Amino acid sequence: MKPKIRVEGVYKIFGEDPQGALDALNAGKSKIEIFEETGQTVGVQDVSFEVGEGEIFVVMGLSGSGKSTLVRTFNGLIPPTSGKILIDDDDVASCSAERLRKIRREKITMVFQHFALFPHKTVAENVAYGLKIKGESAASRRKKALAALEQVGLAAYADSLPGELSGGMQQRVGLARGLATDPQILLMDEPFGALDPLIRREMQDELLHLQKILKKTIIFITHDLNEALLLGDKIAIMKDGRFVQVGTAQEIVDNPADDYVAAFVADIDRGRVFEAGHVVTDPVTVEQNEKGAAEKALQLMEEHNRNALYVLDNKKVAGLVTYQELSVAAREEGRTDLTEVMVTDVPVVDQDTPLNELYGAASAGHPIAVTDKRGRLTGVIEVEAVFSQLSGDASEDETGEEGSTPPAEEKTETAQGGTPR
Repeated sequence: MKPKIRVEGVYKIFGEDPQGALDALNAGKSKIEIFEETGQTVGVQDVSFEVGEGEIFVVMGLSGSGKSTLVRTFNGLIPPTSGKILIDDDDVASCSAERLRKIRREKITMVFQHFALFPHKTVAENVAYGLKIKGESAASRRKKALAALEQVGLAAYADSLPGELSGGMQQRVGLARGLATDPQILLMDEPFGALDPLIRREMQDELLHLQKILKKTIIFITHDLNEALLLGDKIAIMKDGRFVQVGTAQEIVDNPADDYVAAFVADIDRGRVFEAGHVVTDPVTVEQNEKGAAEKALQLMEEHNRNALYVLDNKKVAGLVTYQELSVAAREEGRTDLTEVMVTDVPVVDQDTPLNELYGAASAGHPIAVTDKRGRLTGVIEVEAVFSQLSGDASEDETGEEGSTPPAEEKTETAQGGTPR
């Protein structure tokens, strides 16, 4: 798929001699050295990336890293010193002023950290402001403003003044104002940075909910790594005007590019970053109604070193049996029916479930069933794999097809009639 936004080799130098600063950069001098020697400030240097349509691309960096400068080059608020910024087939870095105005009106809107609402205008009038600039009629503006407010849950406040709303509600108005013009691209510069933590998390969830419906292309700027990991389909870590690493949340947390990134992710809750799909393995199963199911279940658990397996009814989870319960029952004549020892109240999740939501299910000690939208078993998650991933010690052996490999002495116990693992 052709990218919606393509950035190629963008630089931004602030000062009277940007070309001299570029030459110094190419000669290997650092941002600090250039400022000390020439007074020129390197805001962005050699940034390249692509954003697919409907993707949230998060740029994360500390204050002064260049992230806000970068996002303002996308709509021409700050012209880059060199490089290309292609939105579809238009290069906003070099197009005419008339074409840039058209792109701003039809494709891009920006949501800032500070709400910048007109205090004397109603909520609906604030939301409709961009539509007014575009020359739409009063009736059309009102209709679209109410629709945007409905999307953010504030339709009932359309005729209120901004001062009558909380900070979180005012930021929702700012978001509705951006949505009212139906832009293809949302540029969001620290939009939730001024909110308290609880309201900030609510707004993050609100944005993710809206994105599932609207599927906008979003460039989101933040200094908060937790926010970046929560929101970003792709994340760029920025330092001194450069991208240090670009990847998914999982790629960045699992394989930080350098010590700078590693320091950022050191204290991250991995349970919020990784999902069930990252630790799922192929299931070992039996069909509930097949002949000799109990004997087959015991044999499979011994062969695959499993202490439990799932019983299926037409590919759907009917329950779970453990080696211990089934082996005891098998020694008692007439007690080899799976249904007599099967646990039917079992944990079931889908591939997208965050690992931190599996803590309760994992505490039971049984493998967790992973099912598709039709309720069919697609895999299982061994408890050891969950905690290995959370600790950052997951390896190929621990998350491979057969799960973790038990010690040799445990295999010996199994051969003598003990319980696998």
